[in-house]
Amino acid sequence: MDASSLPFIAMAIAFGLLIFALCLSGVRRFNLRRALGTVDASICMAGNSWQMGVCRYQDNDLEWFRLISLSVRPKHKFKRHSLELLGRRKPTEAEAVKVQPDVVIVELRYEGKDLRLAMKFDAYTGLSSWLEAGPVIGVGTWR
Repeated sequence: MDASSLPFIAMAIAFGLLIFALCLSGVRRFNLRRALGTVDASICMAGNSWQMGVCRYQDNDLEWFRLISLSVRPKHKFKRHSLELLGRRKPTEAEAVKVQPDVVIVELRYEGKDLRLAMKFDAYTGLSSWLEAGPVIGVGTWR
């Protein structure tokens, strides 16, 4: 092995690692999407930029995973009893270029902080039903 082949070998290894990471990301997304209670949803918290991801409903939590990530842990986790549905609306012109086409913007409040989710209308109806069907916290108290 001579010195002239070292850059080629380094580039081949880097390319191989990139392909491996892309494959792992694809497998992660496939595993997330095949589970029940998962929907594609972009998130915007506290006026920050929109981030694409996947929401997953659990018994008492709404978990949000980044779309492009290798982590198996959710980036955000929201307790069901602390989520308040404020409403839905169509995206503004500025938001329309940052989110997927044909979505509604769902406005939520979690522990006093506002957040927005961009999701298809079908996913919104599922989210609102999941929130309304929350478990009983105490005797005679709904949610």
